[in-house]
Amino acid sequence: MDDNQQDLNVDEEINETDVQDEQAETVAEDSELASLQADLSAKEDQIMRLSAEIQNMHRRNQTERESASKYRSQNLAKGILPAIDNLERALELPQNDESSQQLVKGIEMVHASLLQALAEEGIEVIDPKGETFDPNFHQSVSAVPAEEGQQAEEVVAVFQKGYVLKDRVLRPAMVTIAQ
Repeated sequence: MDDNQQDLNVDEEINETDVQDEQAETVAEDSELASLQADLSAKEDQIMRLSAEIQNMHRRNQTERESASKYRSQNLAKGILPAIDNLERALELPQNDESSQQLVKGIEMVHASLLQALAEEGIEVIDPKGETFDPNFHQSVSAVPAEEGQQAEEVVAVFQKGYVLKDRVLRPAMVTIAQ
């Protein structure tokens, strides 16, 4: 019996060792599983943040494209405005003979075609004579005492017309206001 009892004790020790090994493996597997789940959660969060960033980039690009399209003629208009001013000054010169009248007629046609081209691009003239001064659209270059029938802050003279493209002021109108 001693041999049997010894065999039983050895078997019990082996079983206890196996159980301890299995428990250690289970604990290691649980620890590894928790680590993998934490990594997965971190990667899912990273994917969600990157996806949101990509959507924001798409929105920003769309907005920039729309703005560029909306205001595409802004630089060209700013370059043409001094030429229009010069044509308007030429139209104000006195007409002495028939040849100067024909020249003025030609200048008027060029002036009208330039204004038409600007209007087709959404550019409008700011000619505020008689309106109330608005610093968003007008630039006051001088002030004069108000005469009878004029209100304070009323635009009484326009030195240079202003222009607006859609909702953006290209150049404010340079005006004199009544005080």
